[in-house]
Amino acid sequence: MDTTITDTQKPFSLDPYHVSEEFGFILPAPLAELPPYYQPWMDIAQHVTELIYSHMLRSHILKMPLLNTQLLESHRELRLAHLALGVMTMGYVWQEGEDDTVKMLPRNLAIPYCEVSQRLGLPPILTHADAILANWRKRDPQGNLELLVTLPGGDSVRGFFMVTLLVELAAVPAIKSIPLVINGVQCGDAETVTRALEEFSQAIQGMTDALKLMHVYVKPEVFYGIMRIYLSGWKDNSSMPAGLVYEGVQAEPMEYSGGSAAQSSLLHCFDELLGVKHEAMSGAFLTRMRNYMPPSHKRLIQDISLQPSLRGFVQQQACEPLTAAFQLCVTKLLALRNYHINVVSLFIIVPAARARQLRNQGNISQEETVSRAPRALEEKGTGGSDIMSFLKTVRDRTRDVFNLK
Repeated sequence: MDTTITDTQKPFSLDPYHVSEEFGFILPAPLAELPPYYQPWMDIAQHVTELIYSHMLRSHILKMPLLNTQLLESHRELRLAHLALGVMTMGYVWQEGEDDTVKMLPRNLAIPYCEVSQRLGLPPILTHADAILANWRKRDPQGNLELLVTLPGGDSVRGFFMVTLLVELAAVPAIKSIPLVINGVQCGDAETVTRALEEFSQAIQGMTDALKLMHVYVKPEVFYGIMRIYLSGWKDNSSMPAGLVYEGVQAEPMEYSGGSAAQSSLLHCFDELLGVKHEAMSGAFLTRMRNYMPPSHKRLIQDISLQPSLRGFVQQQACEPLTAAFQLCVTKLLALRNYHINVVSLFIIVPAARARQLRNQGNISQEETVSRAPRALEEKGTGGSDIMSFLKTVRDRTRDVFNLK
């Protein structure tokens, strides 16, 4: 067995991609405060929910000073600024629901938001990288976590963001296994690849177990009726068909997708490693979602795709333990995607049907939270995809990987 890596096959490492050994794609130790100059941002961002409920958020933002972003120096400062400006933007746009959206983001919010976005390589809209990966801190020495900023939805918002963070955290052993798999394939070391894939499959099971906590901490009617609109964007959304003008940035409206699980780098990495090939439409959507990730994470996905094929290596080796480990990874990934479909059905499809029923009856009830949900997103994800057909297509392409003949 050849266990050398040639000069053209340098050992693959996570070091260049700003991936943490402890936290994976999660930003380690996010800042909770910006320098005092930026306190006007934080004063609003930390009270977005109350200001939305009092219908005062837009007026507070309009009075906000236009601040110079050049005083933001570190990556963590930029990430907190992007998060704070992001929740303000979502609240400003959606404060009065889908029937009273705005066409323009005011310059004192739009200009700094676009400047910070450009420096980070992220779009000027709230992303998974903001709301999940950079929106947490330890509340106490025991390690209990809390959000830095939040949106309407009470305990269900906290539950949704925190459970999604726990899914990311559960994936860390799988992320750490990726270089072991790639280097093992390059060396022709079936035993190392087998062990790494066993770790990988255990981590995917951990992600599924973490996702199950959604049922414990998030109420479907609150997620659908209150939360979703604040995660929605202005692309593929009939409430804002023309997009949004960022005043002082450019005169033409810009379109950006809302937050989506497809903006997490995890499954993109897993698909590239395991050789999952997506159909044209779902593949195009997933590729577009990579523009909503930190650039170094997007680059990692691309670089994994350039490595020698793991699936081809498994076929070539014809080693029973290796084949079994690979198949188990695919089985666990398929189970995760099936479970995600169940979650989407419970949190979106079922409440959407209830909302339609209530509206058809002319019953807009304060007791029925779902009846006040936005109509534009009934069959779509917050990222703008036709959600069930998209998820089922992605699931089916995962199943195709089983065929190793």
